[in-house]
Amino acid sequence: MAEKLEDLNLPLTVVTRIVKEALPDGVAISKEARTGLAKAASVFVLYVTSAATNIVKNNKRKALTGQDVLEAMADIEFDRFVEPLKDALEQYKQVAFAKKQASGKKKDETEDVEMAEDE
Repeated sequence: MAEKLEDLNLPLTVVTRIVKEALPDGVAISKEARTGLAKAASVFVLYVTSAATNIVKNNKRKALTGQDVLEAMADIEFDRFVEPLKDALEQYKQVAFAKKQASGKKKDETEDVEMAEDE
């Protein structure tokens, strides 16, 4: 667990990058605004985590899943974000699966090369 409250804040550089991508060209953001958004984002993450943790506890489980986060978002009345988050979660799973498959193929290819060299 975090020792200080500041340890729970999201990195300012990450928040700044997200905000800059969302702003139209020619619009700048002050340091004060970036700091405020970073703190607000951190509080939001903790709030959703707390709601998802309650779901996990109510279901007598120990592991928090993506589905728990989706359910928590609906519980805290952020319903309009559930579908886009479901899509993002599905894309993440597909990318992770593809990477795992590619990693397995590279391992197999490396073993084949090593076997060929031994012969």
